[in-house]
Amino acid sequence: MNAKHLELCASAEWGDVVERYVIPWVLQDIEAGDDALEIGPGPGLTTNVLKKMFARLTAVEVDKDLAEALATRLAGSNVEVVHGDATRLPMPGGRFSVALSFTMLHHVPSVALQDRLFTEVARVLRPAGLFAGVDSLDGDDFRLLHEDDICIPIPPDGLHDRLVRAGFSDVKVDTNEYSVRFRATRPAPAG
Repeated sequence: MNAKHLELCASAEWGDVVERYVIPWVLQDIEAGDDALEIGPGPGLTTNVLKKMFARLTAVEVDKDLAEALATRLAGSNVEVVHGDATRLPMPGGRFSVALSFTMLHHVPSVALQDRLFTEVARVLRPAGLFAGVDSLDGDDFRLLHEDDICIPIPPDGLHDRLVRAGFSDVKVDTNEYSVRFRATRPAPAG
């Protein structure tokens, strides 16, 4: 993440947007369970809100400095921060009731790695577990914020099929003026 983008993602203004609008929109009408996985918390403004909503929260952050800072800040809480790559999650299969992703998927450096992340999330979810999240829609302002940064937008029109190929069912994708929201379920075993 470039410095300008990181500054925005760590700002009080963004924290307010996350708490008032982003997280409520993603979790609207969802029973999410007790053991949540957050993918890519960055500086952790989403984590601040999520830790109040779940008995247990694991946050996986690829950036070592951000992961260490978040782990230090949340030491002794119900949050475990893991420095790791979400395309190779260091967790056993079938553990989590829900996995969440907030405006970070476009930072995954290729479409193939994004798809690998989706497959890994399906692996670590319990049967009937939910993967829910949001990412920004592509546009000029979005691209300006990501100058000299990794930026692989998630086109809404292909996201449904990508999540199905990763092993999800009951996939729902919708948009608002700024974002694409998705929800997908790991199927329960037949029988």
